[in-house]
Amino acid sequence: MVFSIILLAPSWGGAMNGILTLSGVWHKLRTDPILKFLIVAISFYMIATFEGPMLSIRTVNSLSHYTDWTVGHVHAGALGWVAMISVGSIYSLLPRLLGVEQMYSTKWIDAHFWIHTLGVVFYIASMWIAGVMQGLMWRATNPDGTLTYSFIEALQATYPYYLVRLGGGLLVLAGMGLMAVNTWKTFALARNPAPQAVLIPDPANARA
Repeated sequence: MVFSIILLAPSWGGAMNGILTLSGVWHKLRTDPILKFLIVAISFYMIATFEGPMLSIRTVNSLSHYTDWTVGHVHAGALGWVAMISVGSIYSLLPRLLGVEQMYSTKWIDAHFWIHTLGVVFYIASMWIAGVMQGLMWRATNPDGTLTYSFIEALQATYPYYLVRLGGGLLVLAGMGLMAVNTWKTFALARNPAPQAVLIPDPANARA
């Protein structure tokens, strides 16, 4: 537990390093959706790396263990941090690798950002709430020491949150589909570059 809490220092140190590195271009957030991916990815990283050490505390872990809270925590890192930083990096690097000015559609990148962010929030928030509810239901006891709720009752109470989780996952999947189409269009753009304007020399300048 102690070493898990100590991990806050290097984790948040790296996160602050990333935020301060990007601090010089805050004004581009309105026009550059790729920067939004990077900033929000670091934010999710900070959330996940704060929550992880907190879950190592015995009193918190006794509530969260075996519940969907852990699922929400893992996906805050997987879909929030890893996926968003990877997607932002691909959007940034792909045009350079293909020798084009930018991705096929910047508006699609912006739409992908909002769809993905909304999907991740729905996904992890529903699992956080479901996990806390499960932990409280599983530890609830009657005066005689018997369990207040059966496992099936706890599972039935979790169904609505699983539907929200499904919706969030579908939003994330839809965003990745939009990215796939944008990537395919960008490859097509690289294979068939726009014709460059041909400059016709001025005869008067040629004689001079």
